[in-house]
Amino acid sequence: MSTPSDIPFLHRLSREQQRHIAREFLEFARDLRWTWSHEGDALWRHIDSEAWELTHNPHRVIQNLDTDRVLTLFEDAHFREEWSKLAAKRTDYMRSPCWDEHVKRTLFADQHIAYFSMEFGLGETLPLYAGGLGILAGDYLKAASDLCVPLVGVGLLYQQGYFRQLIDDRGEQQEIYTYNDSTGLPVRPARGSSGRWLHVVLEFPGRQVRLRVWEAQVGRVRLYLLDSNDPLNGPVDRGITARLYAGGEEMRLMQEIALGIGGWRALEALGISVGVCHLNEAHAAFATLERARRYATAHDLRFADALRVTRVGNVFTTHTPVRAAFDSFPVSLAAKYGVAYAAELGIEPGELAALGQPGSGDPQQPFAMVNLAVNASGRINAVSRIHADVSRREVFSTFFPRWPAEQVPVSYVTNGIHVPSWDSAWADRVWTQTCGKDRWLGPVDQLGGAIDQLSDAQLWEFNGRERADLVHFARRVLARQLAQRGVDPDPSVEHVLDPNVLTLGFARRFTEYKRPNLLLHDPARLLALLHDGQRPVQLVIAGKAHPDDYRGKELVAEWMRFIRHSGARERVVFLEDYDITIAQELTQGVDVWLNTPRRRQEACGTSGMKVLVNGGLNLSIPDGWWAEAYDARYGWVIPLSEAATQPERDAAEAESLYRLLENDVIPLFYTRNSDGIPTDWVAKVRASLRELAPLYSTNRMIREYLDTIYRPAMQLFRQRTERPQAVAAELAGWERNLRAHWHEIRLGQATASRIGAQLHVSVPVTLGDIDPNGINVEVYADARDRWPLLCHPLSRSQPIAGTTNGFFYAGTLDDSRPLAHLTTRVVPHHPDALVPLELPLICWASAPPLATSS
Repeated sequence: MSTPSDIPFLHRLSREQQRHIAREFLEFARDLRWTWSHEGDALWRHIDSEAWELTHNPHRVIQNLDTDRVLTLFEDAHFREEWSKLAAKRTDYMRSPCWDEHVKRTLFADQHIAYFSMEFGLGETLPLYAGGLGILAGDYLKAASDLCVPLVGVGLLYQQGYFRQLIDDRGEQQEIYTYNDSTGLPVRPARGSSGRWLHVVLEFPGRQVRLRVWEAQVGRVRLYLLDSNDPLNGPVDRGITARLYAGGEEMRLMQEIALGIGGWRALEALGISVGVCHLNEAHAAFATLERARRYATAHDLRFADALRVTRVGNVFTTHTPVRAAFDSFPVSLAAKYGVAYAAELGIEPGELAALGQPGSGDPQQPFAMVNLAVNASGRINAVSRIHADVSRREVFSTFFPRWPAEQVPVSYVTNGIHVPSWDSAWADRVWTQTCGKDRWLGPVDQLGGAIDQLSDAQLWEFNGRERADLVHFARRVLARQLAQRGVDPDPSVEHVLDPNVLTLGFARRFTEYKRPNLLLHDPARLLALLHDGQRPVQLVIAGKAHPDDYRGKELVAEWMRFIRHSGARERVVFLEDYDITIAQELTQGVDVWLNTPRRRQEACGTSGMKVLVNGGLNLSIPDGWWAEAYDARYGWVIPLSEAATQPERDAAEAESLYRLLENDVIPLFYTRNSDGIPTDWVAKVRASLRELAPLYSTNRMIREYLDTIYRPAMQLFRQRTERPQAVAAELAGWERNLRAHWHEIRLGQATASRIGAQLHVSVPVTLGDIDPNGINVEVYADARDRWPLLCHPLSRSQPIAGTTNGFFYAGTLDDSRPLAHLTTRVVPHHPDALVPLELPLICWASAPPLATSS
C-alpha cells in the first residue's frame, strides 16, 4: 500500500486518521480494476464531482481533497455505508474462485506467466499505449485478473507516452506530447526485499543505467513498469523511457534492452518465479537472453545449454503481417551494446549477434528482433487464422527453408476483447438481465443463448439509447474542439448528428493500407447517402496518423476538407485525439462498424469485436478476425476484387462498399414493422450478440492460450528443468550429429503397393554417420483438393545389403490419393525437441514420386 504521504491532505490529520483514510482510499484508488468495474463511479463522483468529470481517475480525486471534505465524508453515515458495500464487493472479487484451481495448483504451482509488452492500454489515467497492441495488452491483463490467471505484466513507464492529436485550422494533424507525472498516476514504487524502492542496473557502453521499478495493480494482477528517469542517470539515459516508440535506432534499441533485460531482472529482484515468458511482439525478445543467463548461473550451465532448456518456456506472439515492420538494428549498433552483455553471457559477441541474424552466415546482416524471438522461443503464434497463413508463407518461411508452408511452426489464437471494458451501461444492463452479473468471470460457451430471452423491442430500445449517447458525446467533443481552435460553437452544433439516423463508425490508425478514405472514393455518392431525405446515414470518425506517416496525415486532412467544404457538417463528425475513451463511446453507439484494410495486411483487428457486445454490426473486408467470424446472419462482407492493380482493386472494393450500403444495409435499417421496429435488422443484432460476442472475448482467448500454448509450454519447461544438464547435453549432441552429417543422407526410390484402401510404402535410406534414432522418415503430401495434408512416419525395417547405416523404411497407411501426390523425406527427431523450431533441417527425396511395385 502507498504511504500516507502520497496524499497531501493526510499531513493535517492524526496518525490514526491517516491510517484509516489510507486504508479506505488508497487501496481503491490504486487498483485499476475501476477502469472496467464501475461499482465505485457514483461514490467518486460524490466525493469530488468536478475532479471526477475532468479525470475519471480516483487517484487524482483523492489528491485534490482537503481535510474538511474528508472529515465530512466519513462523518456521513450513508457515505460510510456505501463505502463499506463497495469494499465488500472488492473483497468478494479478490477472493472469488479461480478459473481452474486444480490447474493453477498443479501446473503453475508457484510460477507465473510473465507478459512482456512495449505498451499497455488500461485506461486514459495510465496512457502507456499507441494503438491496438497496447489495447490488447491492457485487455489481456484485465481478463487475467477476472479469470485469476497467475500472470504479471512487464512494461515501461513513459514520461510522455504517445502523442495527443490536435487538428489545426487548416484541418491538418498536429502532435502534442503531454507529460505523465508519476505522482498523478495510479502506480507506486515497487519495493525490494529490503523495503527500499527497487532499482535494476544495466551495463551500457561506458556507464551504468539505473531503472526504477513501479508497480500498478490491475485487480488480481500486477503490472511492473520500468523508468529510466532516475537522477543518477545522465541526461540521455534519463530520456530512454521519455517517449513511447522513441525516434532513432539507438534510442529504440536502448528501450528494448530496458524492457527485456531490465524487465527480467526486475522480476528476479522481486522474487517472482516465471514458468512461461510471453513476448507480446518481438520488442521484448532480450528477456529470453536474460532468462537463459540467470538460469545458466543458477545451474552451472553454459549459456547455449541454458537457452536450450529455457526456450521452451518462451512464447512469442506476432502481431505483424509484414516482415519489414519488425525492428532491426545495424550490426555495428547491436555490437556497441552487445559486447559487454556477451561477456556476461559467457559467449563471443559474434555468437550473440548471430541470434538476431538470418542464417546466411553474413556477419554484417542487421540484428533483427524477430530473429532473436524465433531463435529463443518454444512457441510462435499469430493472432488470427489468416494472419497465421500470412506468417507461415511470407514472414517466417525463411527461418525454415524447404519446409512446407503448412508446417512452418506458427499457430494462432484469434484475439478477443475484454467485454466489461467495452460494453455500454445499456448493454451491461441487458447482459446482466439475461446472464447475471458475473457472466464474464468464467466460461462463456452458454452465454449467447440467453440473448433469446429478450424481445425485439428490448434489443431495439437498448440500441437506440446507445446511439443517442454517442450523438450527445460527439456534440460535446465537437464543441470543445471548436472552442480549442478559437471558434465559438454556434447553436448548430446541437443539431450535428441525429439520434434516430443510421450511424456508421470507423476509427483506426490512419495509414494507407487501412484505406480509411475508401468511402471518399466517390464523394458525390457518399453525399447522396448522407442527405437522403427518407433514409439518411451519418458517420462518426476518429483516428491518428503516425507523426512520420505523411500520407496518413493527408488522409486525415482529406476527411476534414470533405466535412468542411461539402455541406456534410451535420452528418459527419471527426473526433480528434482518438483514445480509449473515444473508442469506448464509438463502439458502444454505432449501428455499423466499417473496416476496409487491404486484404492480408491486417493481422487481426479488434475494434470491430468491441461493437459486438453492444449490438453493433460489422461491415468489413474478409480479413483478420472477420474472415473467421463472418456469416450473412451477423453482418456484411465486402467482396474482394481480383483486379490486376491496387488502384483498380481499391476502386472495385469501394464500389462494392457503396452497393452494400445502398442495397442492403440502409434498406434493412429503415424497413420497420407496425411497431416501428426493423425486425430483420434486429434479427442480425440478436444473432451477432448470441453467437459472436462471447466467442470474441478475452475469456475465450485466454482459455485458448492456457489450453493450447501455456499448458504445453509449461509442461515441456518442467520436463527440461527436471534434469537440465542431461537434457542440454542430449539435445546438443543430437544437433551436432545432425548438422555435421545431414548432407550424407540419401533417399532412394520409394515403392508403393495397394491392397484395397491400404497403401504399403517402402523406401531405402542411407544415413552416413547419423544416428538412426535421431531422425524420422516420412511419407508426405501437401493438402490439395479434397485431401488433407499427409505426414505419415515409416518404421525402420531390415538393413540394406552392402551398405553401412542403410535401412529400408516401410509402413502402411489408409490413403486413396494419386501416388503422384506423395513423396518421402527425412526430418530430425528427438522426443524432447520441437521440430522444426529448434532444428529446421529437412531432406526431400530427389527421385520421382512413389512408384508402383510389381
